[in-house]
Amino acid sequence: MDSVERKAVLAQHSDHDIFRVISDPTRRAILDALRNGPLAVNTLANGFDQTRPGISKHLRVLREAGVVTETKHGRERRYQLTPSRLKPVDEWILTYRGFWQTQLGALKHYLETPNDDE
Repeated sequence: MDSVERKAVLAQHSDHDIFRVISDPTRRAILDALRNGPLAVNTLANGFDQTRPGISKHLRVLREAGVVTETKHGRERRYQLTPSRLKPVDEWILTYRGFWQTQLGALKHYLETPNDDE
């Protein structure tokens, strides 16, 4: 499978890929590190106990899912967060945010309503 076909397959399953991508704690930590701007792969790798090849594998997964982009500056590879790819996650969480606001509102009402049985 060449890279064009691979990107097409990933695009077809993009929502699932995003959830798979963020399920790994190391990849979430990489995304957290990239929130403040692009970083070189060596800088990223220095922040982890894993080997540089291990971090590179995580970066490849993130790149293939479109969550990060890679640019080359001479011999250095820099990675940058693409937050728009996390939108399906935000939309999914939003449904639960509404649920919990409703539930907490009901609990507040219950706790603040005088009980006539006392």
